[in-house]
Amino acid sequence: MRIGIGYDVHKLIEKRKLILGGVTIKHDKGLLGHSDADVLIHAIMDSIIGAMGLGDIGKHFPDTDNKFKDISSMKLLKKVYEMMIENDYTIGNMDCVIVAQKPKLAPYIDGMRENIASILKVTKDKINIKATTTEKLSFEGEEKGISSQAVCILVKK
Repeated sequence: MRIGIGYDVHKLIEKRKLILGGVTIKHDKGLLGHSDADVLIHAIMDSIIGAMGLGDIGKHFPDTDNKFKDISSMKLLKKVYEMMIENDYTIGNMDCVIVAQKPKLAPYIDGMRENIASILKVTKDKINIKATTTEKLSFEGEEKGISSQAVCILVKK
């Protein structure tokens, strides 16, 4: 059994789609980034890569490489899943949190869990996602950005 933790943050800007967990969310701003800036998926990927002891997403998907420009983070998660398979791991379970003042994310969480479980080839009950605010404190509370954290347990097959 191996444990990994991931963290990501992106700035909110106008004229970008807000995508979290592979779900497009209705909001007047989206996240700035080289890819689609899906902070949840980025945190998840870092937790998995970290649990395998293989560095981080920047090592595998650098923001200096144009082949990753505007790419769906779900496609990158699929590549991380392939790394798991090559290293003979499966997900034991995963617990994630998204920190955002707005929008309210509860209506979207089930779709996020389904998307992630589908890519990682596990049942939805192995993927937990929570959302919280910071009660208007910090950059998330001031609606300047969104962050996410993920912890995963990998199990050898």
